[in-house]
Amino acid sequence: MGEAAIFERVMEFVPGRAEEVLREAPAGCGVFALYGAGEGDRPYLAKSGNIRRRLQRLLEPSEGQTKRLNLRDRIARVAWSRTGSDFESVLLLYRASSEAFGRDETRKRLKLYPPYVVRFTVENRFPRMYVTSRLGRRTLHTSYGPFASRASAERYVDGVNELFHLRRCHEELVPFPEHPGCAYGEMKKCSAPCQARVTDDEYRAEADAVLDFLATRGESLLEKIAAEREKASEDMEFEAAAAAHERYVEVKATAALAGELVRPLDKLRGVVFLPAAEDAAVVQVWLMQGGCLHGPERFSTLGVRLAKEQAEVGSSLFAQPLMLEAVPLEGPAATGESAEERLLGAIARMEGGQPPHDVATMADHLAMLKRWYYRPEAKRIGVICFPEGDTWPVRKMVRAAAKVGLKSIPAATTEVAEVAPERG
Repeated sequence: MGEAAIFERVMEFVPGRAEEVLREAPAGCGVFALYGAGEGDRPYLAKSGNIRRRLQRLLEPSEGQTKRLNLRDRIARVAWSRTGSDFESVLLLYRASSEAFGRDETRKRLKLYPPYVVRFTVENRFPRMYVTSRLGRRTLHTSYGPFASRASAERYVDGVNELFHLRRCHEELVPFPEHPGCAYGEMKKCSAPCQARVTDDEYRAEADAVLDFLATRGESLLEKIAAEREKASEDMEFEAAAAAHERYVEVKATAALAGELVRPLDKLRGVVFLPAAEDAAVVQVWLMQGGCLHGPERFSTLGVRLAKEQAEVGSSLFAQPLMLEAVPLEGPAATGESAEERLLGAIARMEGGQPPHDVATMADHLAMLKRWYYRPEAKRIGVICFPEGDTWPVRKMVRAAAKVGLKSIPAATTEVAEVAPERG
């Protein structure tokens, strides 16, 4: 795969005609590459909030003595691709770096580390939870994540252990009554299987309850406690209802320690909407499935009206013609399909025929997704939507895509502040 398959524009570079190249370079965010004349020369790859300004620093003649990097006399070709967000720049840079340097060096260059997850050892006689960053193909269904950090994953594990009575020790247990036990067993925070206080079936039932809690992100236990609270209220047992309510609040606080992105890794699915660089009415659609990001597909939001826009227009009869869906003469909407049908079609194209990826590639994609998702919301450009049950909330997703499209105009300029300029 050459640079033409990765970058949208490739130009020959001659020092005497540098102004021509710099004039063609876009003044927006994206990824660029500088290739040397030799076959064995490794390219210079980077992302920037302003490609033209960055290339000027690297390719314009130096004035006097300076320590600033200048590649003017070593470059034979210049390539670049515009992007609509920093996340898209990272994904494109990962692809280009993997092609040029290999996956191992790419992980070092982009500082991609496997994300921390909560692992549940169902294969053990006495299952337990622990935090790890080692992913395995056979354990994806009992690995829950990704978390923002190890500390956040450990807080979640501690909170879940406070609600249930699983063991916290890591030794291979051989139960016998004379076992010395631990402090958690003395405080009645562990069922103490090491001292044979519970049978295997009783411990397995507690472990299954924890599995349901992890898989449903706390909803299984919340529904149970809510039903107990309602029954106690109906029976006029107000003290029991108050105690159930306190436990409900405690469980809800523990469940909130895991973000919406935390799910079983084998069932982690989501659709990411990112602004496109070339058109505010078009967004990029990426599918997270099988631990990897697939795409992108282009989705036109032309004709999708948001509630805020409708409120600004008004609800009078004179405003109604303005809210009719516009159908362009060309493009995907010209087929007569609704926005929901076009979005489902784009998702179906990404879902079909995806080859299995190795665990290392899955860890890379999860690391990039985690880095983007756990940013402060003010700095996170784009939206991710998750399925509700076995179906996609299509109308909600179409509205989310339209909002991303509305914000895409300032996206290219606000991204400049996120990439620190190189020091001379």
